[in-house]
Parts: sequence; C-alpha cells; structure tokens
Amino acid sequence: MSKNPLAEVFGFPTDNQSKDAKRYRKNKLCPFNNRVPNCTKDKANDPLGVCSVYDDHNATVVCPVRFRQDWLVAEHAAAFFFPANTNWTSLTEVRLNDKNGQSAGNIDVVLVSYDDQGKVTDFGALEVQGVYISGNVRRPFKHYMKEPAKPLDWSGHPLYPRADYLSSSRKRLVPQLLYKGGILNTWGKKMAVAIDSGFYATLPKLPEVSPDKGDIAWLIYDLVRDEATNRFKLTFCRAVYAQFKPMLDRITIAEPGSVADFIDHLQDKLDEKLENNPPDAPPLDVETLT
Repeated sequence: MSKNPLAEVFGFPTDNQSKDAKRYRKNKLCPFNNRVPNCTKDKANDPLGVCSVYDDHNATVVCPVRFRQDWLVAEHAAAFFFPANTNWTSLTEVRLNDKNGQSAGNIDVVLVSYDDQGKVTDFGALEVQGVYISGNVRRPFKHYMKEPAKPLDWSGHPLYPRADYLSSSRKRLVPQLLYKGGILNTWGKKMAVAIDSGFYATLPKLPEVSPDKGDIAWLIYDLVRDEATNRFKLTFCRAVYAQFKPMLDRITIAEPGSVADFIDHLQDKLDEKLENNPPDAPPLDVETLT
C-alpha cells in the first residue's frame, strides 16, 4: 500500500512542483477537456480535484473526465463506430430517454457522423467509467492541498481511500449497460466503454468476437508515468470486442458456487442459532398425538 493514496491532483502527480502544476492547483483547473476550465468533480465551488489514486502502486482513474486526455477515447471509439475517413464530431452529456419519455441517464459522449450538408448519418455512444473509492479521499486531498510541496504520508489513517472495483461494476457500470446499453442495442447502435486495465481485470472474462462482429467495444487504458515531464499519460492498451447480449449475460449473471457448500453454511448458521436460543418447549412426539 502506498503511503500517499493520491496519484494525481488537478492533473499533475502530487510530487510535481513545476510552475504549471502549481498554477493548476492554485486555480483548480482541469487539463482533461472538462466542459469548463475548472475541475467540477463532486462540488463546483469546492472541487475534489483527485484524478487518480494509487492501487498497488499503479495509478487508477477515479474521475471520468480523466479519460478525455488528448481525446484518444473519442478517436478510438470513432474507429469502431464508423468507416474510415468519416466526418464525425463529439457531443457530451446527451440525455437518453426511454419509450415513455423517462430519462435512462446521460450518455457521456455521443459520436456523430455527418455528411457534407451537416446532416447526421450515424452515431455511437461512448461511456467512460472511473473507479469508485471506498474510504475517505477528501481528507487526504485537503491535507495535501494545505502543503503540496510536503510529501503526503496517509498510512495508518482510518478510512484510507482505496479503489472499489466491485461497487464500480455493480452500482455504476452494470446499470448503465442495462438501461442505456439496452436502448442503444435495440436501435442497432454501437457502444464503447473506456475503462482502465486495473478495473477491466476485475470483470468476468468476456466472450470476444472480431471487431466487425462486435456491437460493443471495451477500450482499455493505463496511466503511464512520463519521467521527462513528471506527468501521467493516458495510454491505450487494447480493445476487446463483444456482442451485447452475451456480454451482458456474462457480466451480470454470477457463476454459481456449490449448492452443497451453501447448505453447509445454512446448517452452521442454524446450529449456532439453536445453540444460543434453544426451543422453549421440547418437540412434540407425533406418536402420542395419534
């Protein structure tokens, strides 16, 4: 476990004391194409400027906007959605409604292709998925911001922040795939999910297909430290292509364990309960009642 849980704050490693890093921290700026110049994570007036945290000494993305560095995710998603040399652009935070006009949520990025007259010819949806954090990340963030030049040692503190991959998939990713992904798949539109390699490694092994057979692409990235600039660079690792329904079944249906093991567990619980709370009366003798 790293002594300092914070990998990046306002776009820079916490040990980066360059002029640019100090400027971004002072003005609470976001260098990753947020919708406004400033960081707006958690609270617009008091942003939680943590872009990534350490997980076993590897930086893992906790803010979805972090994936917008150099718009690599849009470029890679467009290559999956559209034929080569297609005119396309991106629209962010697009609301998606169901048949009854009820919101199924906002799509992070919609990539739209268009013709020479500017008419929409096709589209695809790109979701970017950061990792939830267990524990409290605001406390070490505030402590760090008081003295950014001083190395942060947060080891031993209660609620030490850690990447919570299980909650990230069950509470965030799966509902998005069910609701937004279900609508898009019914329409016959492709979807891409940008995710970092640490998060992807915790998911069940997905049934892969060739790119031309897939209707969903998992775009997998790492944050790689550039020693020359002392910055983390979003680096593309690989893409995994799948068909929507087999993928959804694989990711939402847990592999069952042994029912015999579960019955043994029930027996242990029952034995414990009967031992601590014996019956008030002895069991009835059926023969005496006949």
